[in-house]
Amino acid sequence: MSAIVTVSKVSKSYVRGKQEVVVLRDLDLEIESGDFIALMGPSGSGKTTLLNLIGGLDQPTSGTINVAGRQLETLRPKELAKWRAENIGFVFQFYNLLPVLSAQRNVELPLLLTRLNRAQRQKNAGTALQIVGLADRASHKPGELSGGQQQRVAIARALVADPTLLVCDEPTGDLDRDTADEILNLLGLLNREHGKTIIMVTHDPKAADHARHVLHLDKGRLVEALTA
Repeated sequence: MSAIVTVSKVSKSYVRGKQEVVVLRDLDLEIESGDFIALMGPSGSGKTTLLNLIGGLDQPTSGTINVAGRQLETLRPKELAKWRAENIGFVFQFYNLLPVLSAQRNVELPLLLTRLNRAQRQKNAGTALQIVGLADRASHKPGELSGGQQQRVAIARALVADPTLLVCDEPTGDLDRDTADEILNLLGLLNREHGKTIIMVTHDPKAADHARHVLHLDKGRLVEALTA
């Protein structure tokens, strides 16, 4: 397999007042296509920052990030937005669904950035909901769904444009154990049977057990890598 993500000598810092806060320090990382990575570490270790850099939501202070054949730091904002829409599916701890829209319409939203016509958008959204086991809830609004069902809708929304990479930031952090396990089993299915490359930030060792590999960050550095 070839690397779908290559992070080379990446550092990231922010300025707060007169103080520079270094979040990532000279980090190197390769992730192969088809892998399922759990990214762990204490609060403030740089997990979400690294996830945001790989997902094209932020830019490194120094170093290079290549994802799916594109050097992200070289892209202009409009190019980066188009690249994200075509290549990255985002899943967050809080589902970020629009409460006035049905599950079907929420899943369709990323496709509004594409050239697909309405019928094709509806077909693709229906397929994504079927994959996550919610075809029978397509007309339900978020308030009519459980937390686990809402997260499934969010995963369907992340899948609908057939992204190269799924990036998940604490996707089970707001769920009870049984529901969390259902979501993690779904992510594992997407990885195994649909070939999706997944990077998941988590504090939960049980969640990390579902990944193929576990990476540990501490103080902005990769300190160990374990096979799950």
